[in-house]
Amino acid sequence: MTLSVIIITKNEAAHIADCIASVRFADEIIVVDSGSTDGTRELAAGLGAKVTLTQDWPGFGRQKNRALDLATCDWVLSIDADERVTPELAQTIQQELVNPRAQAYKIARLSNFGGRWIRHSGWWPDHVLRLFKRGTARFKDVAVHESVQTSSAIVTLDSHFLHYPYADLETFIAKINHYSSEAAAMMHARGKTTSVLGATGHAVWTFIRIYLIRRGFLDGKEGFILAAMGAAGSFFRYNKLLLLQKDKINK
Repeated sequence: MTLSVIIITKNEAAHIADCIASVRFADEIIVVDSGSTDGTRELAAGLGAKVTLTQDWPGFGRQKNRALDLATCDWVLSIDADERVTPELAQTIQQELVNPRAQAYKIARLSNFGGRWIRHSGWWPDHVLRLFKRGTARFKDVAVHESVQTSSAIVTLDSHFLHYPYADLETFIAKINHYSSEAAAMMHARGKTTSVLGATGHAVWTFIRIYLIRRGFLDGKEGFILAAMGAAGSFFRYNKLLLLQKDKINK
């Protein structure tokens, strides 16, 4: 069985080399880039990846489907630039594809924040469906929080990805700002509405869910920061939705 790895990128020069190095066992590595200015494409091409540049940004789901459409192997592994396949996971995948038990597989992610591996806060085990037989699955066509959709039975692999989502707090804040805008636009398009009280309630509940219910307090000060940032992201998302509602009413 042959394996394609697909990666979408924009300004991932800090990550792309280590990401590609971790999937060297694959038969082809496909990178679809949406306009990097930091040398990401050149680095990826120099490491043997097949690089495609797109002039627009259609959202995460559609962009990943573009990468999927370029895959030519029997199986596809989707990985983000800030993720790494561990040697144990690489071995697990190769062994599994010799005699597959299913057509789709979930893989856990162990994420690092502030130099700490986060094992609570809702961050672990964070199973994501990323390995599947080509032709049996597609990414959901959404702007953010895209996921693989399949009607096939799903098996969970024992090994995990390593995930480095935020280089620093500034990067975290920037991503929250970007994702909250995208999420608010999606909710607005679906006709969802909110209020000031609703936005505040969502933020408070998010903090409680992450820090207390999901035991973020066991992740130390990093767990508190994650809970606070999660609450802030929720607050931003619903307040942006509130402003979109107001703009629609005023038109």
